[in-house]
Amino acid sequence: MRDRVEVVRRNALTIAQVGVSAGVAWLVARELLGHEQPFFAAVAAILTLSLAIGQRGRRAVEVALGVALGIGVADLIVLVIGTGAWQLVVVVSLAMAVALLLGGGTLLVNQAAVSAVLVVTLQPPTDGITAARFLDAVIGGAVALLANAITPTHPVRLVRRELEPLVRELAATLIDIADALAGGDTAAAQEALERGRSIDPLLARFREAVMVADETIRYSPPRRRSRRHVRYLSEAQAPLDHAVRNTRVLARGAVRATELGERVPPLAIEAIRDLAGAVGEIFDFLSDPADGSATERAALSAASKATEALQETGNLSVSVIVGQVRSTAVDLLEGLGLEADAARQAIRAPGQGGIG
Repeated sequence: MRDRVEVVRRNALTIAQVGVSAGVAWLVARELLGHEQPFFAAVAAILTLSLAIGQRGRRAVEVALGVALGIGVADLIVLVIGTGAWQLVVVVSLAMAVALLLGGGTLLVNQAAVSAVLVVTLQPPTDGITAARFLDAVIGGAVALLANAITPTHPVRLVRRELEPLVRELAATLIDIADALAGGDTAAAQEALERGRSIDPLLARFREAVMVADETIRYSPPRRRSRRHVRYLSEAQAPLDHAVRNTRVLARGAVRATELGERVPPLAIEAIRDLAGAVGEIFDFLSDPADGSATERAALSAASKATEALQETGNLSVSVIVGQVRSTAVDLLEGLGLEADAARQAIRAPGQGGIG
């Protein structure tokens, strides 16, 4: 029950936005346009805002246009052919076709179809050809877009919400790799590899959140004070992408090492655990970019231990593991804002060895 209350608390602003927008849209359509029952003004506001919150500008507008278009097309067609199952097929198909002809994207087309269904099934037209309900939908969409613009999602919180599961999974994958190597367990190493492969959707959501945050800052003056923080998050996209890729290569190296039964020095396993710690620290840095020294220390420790491990054995599997640990350490240093050359130089610095 406590978790459900927390979910409601986190979404309190969204709930308030949708409720107020529905009421305002109804009021505007009723009082300014004189429409007695502006049902679709409220519906359009709810549909638009529920999908537009957190979306970039073009996509939010597509939702609003899709609602109005679906209602307008359905109104015209239902007056001619009436309502029923086959009529629903025709109306939805025509609404989607018109949306596509107008160059609409997936959101616009789908929203036109949903809105057309509402007209056919809930409130078919009875008063002849009129633009009233289409205008209601336009008003509802406009009110929703205005609400989305003046009370936008906090850009940093939005990105941080998507960053947290990404770094958590990346760190957990590294721990799984270390555990598999420590136990010489090929099946566990393979599972770690599969876990690493499953990170891509989290990475995609993080990128999408950064784009939304960037647009929020561009169009919402109150959020522009977050510009510098969002820039840090944006610049971390490529290094984190590279870290995920290198972790997968590391996992493949672990699979090969366990399959061949090759000895992996304890220092190499410690290095991977340090790398997992560095991933956790970089989340703290990107959440509050004040001091990245903890991430830097953990990444450099991982690189140093990996290099020492290579001095214990020259087998190919360990060479691959060491190379990937060092490459991932470079990625994490770049995530702190270091240039690529500076990050590689830090890894090559005295005490860090000569591989980079």
